Amino acid sequence: MLIGRIEKHGRWWVALCELVGAFTQGRSRREAMDNLAEVVELRVDRPRFKATVTELEPIRRDVFTVLIEPSEPAWLAAAVLRYHRVRRGLSLADVAKALGAASRNAYASYEQGQREPTLGKFSELLRAVAPGIALVLEPRASAAMKRPLAKARKAGKAAA
Repeated sequence: MLIGRIEKHGRWWVALCELVGAFTQGRSRREAMDNLAEVVELRVDRPRFKATVTELEPIRRDVFTVLIEPSEPAWLAAAVLRYHRVRRGLSLADVAKALGAASRNAYASYEQGQREPTLGKFSELLRAVAPGIALVLEPRASAAMKRPLAKARKAGKAAA
């Protein structure tokens, strides 16, 4: 899963997920989220791959965090690795050397989505292609989970 953002800019909603290089826009938040899912699917470029974009929580009035969930995590991980390798102008051999591997085939199998990396391995691979990016683990927060709590707090205050 990746985290992205939806922001209002004038009459448009801009949607982005920098980790996979997905940038788009829409006339509404929903359209921007749908377009972001489509751009992620185009980045992955695999038949039957689907991305689901869900609004999580507002950061500010016109800025929202979104969660991007893949139908196939290995393919999304592959797209992230490929995007950053190409963005930095690295060859498969360059990445293999950075990883201390004798062969580029092991890395290539992750970038092609043939192997799904463990969390530790993905962190290692990401450092090789994008050293400025940190892998962060957080509990999943969702607006749906927070709303009942907020309603319960309001009800408690009204009763007090």
